[in-house]
Amino acid sequence: MHTFDTVFSLRQYLTQQRAAGQTIGFVPTMGALHPGHLALVERARQECDLVVVSIFVNPTQFNNPEDLAKYPRTLEQDSAQLESVGTDVLFSPSVAEMYPHPATLRLDFGDLETVMEGASRPGHFNGVGLVVSKLFHMVQPDRAYFGQKDLQQVAVIRRLVRDLSFPIDLIRCDTIREADGLAMSSRNVRLSPDERTQAPALFEALTLAKTKLLAGERPQQAQVAVATYLAARPAFTLDYIEVVNADTLQPVDELQAPGQTALCLAAQLGPVRLIDNVVF
Repeated sequence: MHTFDTVFSLRQYLTQQRAAGQTIGFVPTMGALHPGHLALVERARQECDLVVVSIFVNPTQFNNPEDLAKYPRTLEQDSAQLESVGTDVLFSPSVAEMYPHPATLRLDFGDLETVMEGASRPGHFNGVGLVVSKLFHMVQPDRAYFGQKDLQQVAVIRRLVRDLSFPIDLIRCDTIREADGLAMSSRNVRLSPDERTQAPALFEALTLAKTKLLAGERPQQAQVAVATYLAARPAFTLDYIEVVNADTLQPVDELQAPGQTALCLAAQLGPVRLIDNVVF
């Protein structure tokens, strides 16, 4: 595995590989890797000649400075995991390398920023869009791989690719879960043992809502059921539960076509904000 921490060295190497006809798959991450990340790498490994993974904790997408400071940084462990699954290139730049000048550009993702994470975390998707745009320019991949757990992020990046005409195929991969249903996330390591025991209630709540919708109940009834379910578990503070179109992420009043209904929620559990979704 080749490791680079400067844009110049990364581009120099990838230019040579591209000239040799290699197709490039890209998995952008913020590190603290878990099997969900590695599943993205393995998918890219199957579909591309060369797999590039970036590890960069992007400061412009954090609303809370404390959250940024506490985000786990485990580069040595991450590097070993990436090498074990056949990653070809690891790009781990510094903040100064990624942002040699203060970022002043503002990206507007329209209606995607008025709902769910956009409403709860103003400016978050501007930061996501900036860093992903920069990484796409640096890597110039043929395909980029993202997990469904961050469904709204996938929708934002899909719009970024479309509106800025990036010649990239965006691949959305299934959420990887623990045996008890909890969606794998780098933030899970910040849960206490007791909080970790309670965390699967989020997926249980989503499963309850899905069952009610498939039984013919209205979205509002499913939302009330989730709120009631989590209210009985005082460790949680529910931020939102939404029934939306899986592509536009706008609220819907009825089930969509197969594969187009998404149930999305976010809740605070102790010091950690957890998000999850199911698409059906």
